[in-house]
Amino acid sequence: MSVKTVIVTGGSSGIGLSISELLIKEQYNVIILDLITPNKCDAIFFKCDITNETEVVTTFQTILKQHSTIYGVINNAGIICDKMIWKMTSEEFDKVINVNLKGTWLVCRESAKIMRQQNYGRIINISSRAWLGNPGQTNYSASKAGIIGLSRALALELGKYNVSVNVIAPGLIDTPLTQSLSPEVRQKLINLQPQKNIGKPEDVAQAVSFLLNEKTNFINGQLLYVDGGRSIGLSI
Repeated sequence: MSVKTVIVTGGSSGIGLSISELLIKEQYNVIILDLITPNKCDAIFFKCDITNETEVVTTFQTILKQHSTIYGVINNAGIICDKMIWKMTSEEFDKVINVNLKGTWLVCRESAKIMRQQNYGRIINISSRAWLGNPGQTNYSASKAGIIGLSRALALELGKYNVSVNVIAPGLIDTPLTQSLSPEVRQKLINLQPQKNIGKPEDVAQAVSFLLNEKTNFINGQLLYVDGGRSIGLSI
C-alpha cells in the first residue's frame, strides 16, 4: 500500500484530534468519524453517530467505496457521566455504555468484516486507566473494562487474518475535561501521579502511532498504559 487509510472515531477534539493530527503528519490518509466537524484539521470528515448501527454500516460502506482499503481503525470516541451509583439513573448508565462500549463494538464489527477480507489491518481501542475502578464511575469504568475484554476476544478472532487488536489506556491527560476541573481538584489528581505531572494528548497519539506501525506486527491483544505509572498504584 502507498497511502494507508486510517479511521479515527471521536477525532474532532481532545485526544482524538491529537491522534488525527499526528497521523496526518505521518502521511496517513485520516478519516474522522464524529458528530462535530473538526476545526483546522486536514482529515476527511464523516458525521456519524457510532451508537446508530445503520449509520455505522452505511458510513463504512461509503468509505470502502471511496478508498478501497482500510489499514487502521482507532476507536477513541467516548463520553462520561459521573455520579455515585445511588444517584445514577439507568438512562445515564445506558448512555455511557452505548457510546463507549456498544459504539466501539459496532465500529469493530464493520472493521473486522473489511480487514478479514483484506487479510491485514490494525484496530486500536482507547480504554482508560479507569477500567481498574474509580468512585463515581461505575458506568464509565464498566464500559472501559468492557473494551479490554472485547479487544482481547477480537484479537483471537482476527489474528489468523493478519489483523492486530490492541488497547491503549490513558490516565490523567490534559484535555478540555481536566482543564474544566477546579484548580484544587486538578492539583489533587496530579499529586496522585508518580511523576507528579499530567499527560498530554500527544502522549496518547504517539502510542497509537507506535501500534499502527508495521514494525509492531507481532504485538496483538495487549493493553498499553499511557498514565505516568498511575496504574501501578499510588505514589508515596
